[in-house]
Amino acid sequence: MVIAALAGNLKAWLGLLTPDASIRHQILRMKFKRFINTFTLIPCLIVKTGRRIVYRIVGYNGYLKDFLKTFEDLRGLRLAG
Repeated sequence: MVIAALAGNLKAWLGLLTPDASIRHQILRMKFKRFINTFTLIPCLIVKTGRRIVYRIVGYNGYLKDFLKTFEDLRGLRLAG
């Protein structure tokens, strides 16, 4: 039960942090199974080059651009601690 609640919270947080209001509304209203298929099961190739690991996205869906924008915004956050 706790894991299911955490997963639902992650879905809600991603929806609330998405900058585009229409996409935010769509994410918040999504069923969890569709959320998993749309945002976490993104096919990609993992390529090791030199000292780096590069993730090349193979599949594309309409939400990918907004997802990556939200991810970059999250990386830029600095939490007080």
